[in-house]
Amino acid sequence: MLMPSGVMLLLGAWGVRRQDAIWRDEAVTYDMAHRSLPDLWHTLLHVDVVHGLYYALMHVWFRVYDVTLDGTFGEVVGLRLPSVAAMTAATAGVALLGHRLVGRRAGLLAGFTFACIPVVQQYAQEGRSYATVCALVVWATYLLVLTAATAVPPHAPPQPRPRPRLWLGYTALMLTACLLHEFACLVLPVHAAALILARLPRRVLRAWALSTATVLAGLAPLAVFSTRQSAQISWLMWPDPLQLLTFAVLAVLGLGCARVRIRSRGPIGLRALGIPLLLLPTLLLLLLSHVEPAYVDRYVLYYVVGFALLAGAALARLLRPAGEAGQPRARRLRRTAAVALVLAALLPIDVHLRSPDSRVDDVTAIARAVRAVAEPGDGLLFMPARRRIWTATRPHDFRGLTDLALDKSPLASHTLYGTERSGDAIRARMLARRRIVVAGDPDGQPADDNDQEIAKRATLRDAFEVCRTTEVRGARITVYGRSGACGTGAAR
Repeated sequence: MLMPSGVMLLLGAWGVRRQDAIWRDEAVTYDMAHRSLPDLWHTLLHVDVVHGLYYALMHVWFRVYDVTLDGTFGEVVGLRLPSVAAMTAATAGVALLGHRLVGRRAGLLAGFTFACIPVVQQYAQEGRSYATVCALVVWATYLLVLTAATAVPPHAPPQPRPRPRLWLGYTALMLTACLLHEFACLVLPVHAAALILARLPRRVLRAWALSTATVLAGLAPLAVFSTRQSAQISWLMWPDPLQLLTFAVLAVLGLGCARVRIRSRGPIGLRALGIPLLLLPTLLLLLLSHVEPAYVDRYVLYYVVGFALLAGAALARLLRPAGEAGQPRARRLRRTAAVALVLAALLPIDVHLRSPDSRVDDVTAIARAVRAVAEPGDGLLFMPARRRIWTATRPHDFRGLTDLALDKSPLASHTLYGTERSGDAIRARMLARRRIVVAGDPDGQPADDNDQEIAKRATLRDAFEVCRTTEVRGARITVYGRSGACGTGAAR
């Protein structure tokens, strides 16, 4: 199964720098991973505890990378390399799953299909936990299928053989996946459905139930504590229509692939695993979103594994060699050409994913834009305050500027974005400056209504005029000046 993994590795390496663009969530990863472990611990007590294990692992990774490879490849590659490796491992797991469920050809094509899915390539090149969670879920699912196959081997005696090591491995992988991201637990109902549909012996179901109980017990403290930080996802509203469309297309295509006549090899059938894996995690998260908005497709990224398994098996059947099982050469050529056309149609999407415009903002471009327009001694404002994360990866571009609203830095306050002074204090500090550089959201974004943001907007409107404005990906950099302070720079 090295060929699909090799393809995924090449796709992950292709354009991984993305012109050195880093978006805001990756900037958070970089910042948190470079804090000391005590500082990281104190920060997690206030914010982002759901990603705590990932930040700790990235902290260890950067301790090694920064003294070995950083000078050669740079911080951007270091930030994304673990995700490339994780998605490469996930591809190998998908190929082995397809092999175990249907056969070698189905496994190879499932691996290739997985690697070619645009959303897989997107998160293979992102410094966040989602690729790692996907890999852990894939390998946990493989161990589950392997356990079922060895528990009820062909022509076996009625008493199945216990395989405690496989169950321990399954439990460890699932627990780690859930601790990296809580919504990994939504794959557990998928596994339950697969085991029930396979009609396995009760002792197998009991062993799975024990493993699941262990996973949920290990996850419970994190889940309970993280509810105190639920305001972090208050920005979530109704799901993104494009994400829903992607899911709908893959679901329809996957169900269509499931109609192709396929013979499964083990007690857990391809459809019994593939269809629930494709549908259940997303549907369960959408149901949860009716109680509290929580749906983002990356939270259940592993659902695409279900599509890859179904599509790989269908392609193995439809693209079988000419002459095999009555396959005419002309039909095989037509089907192969259709697959090639689909891959060609996906190429512009793949190219776009490797450009800075593929993410909501570009922290690197924003920092450079601030440096280009700022003068020593200028004041600096972030609107809203959470955009202070734009300084995390390139703090040198903000040197010589005074953050007028900042009370305590992110590190000193054990927060992601630092804490700000009162609205009155911010206004007083603003009025003492002749020029202020404002790094803010572009037009069309909702404005925060807290005391600090209201004071910033009111003071800029009443006491300053616009000197110049620069638009970059995901941000607007505006220089404001008191009357006569703009000099020769025309407002635009």
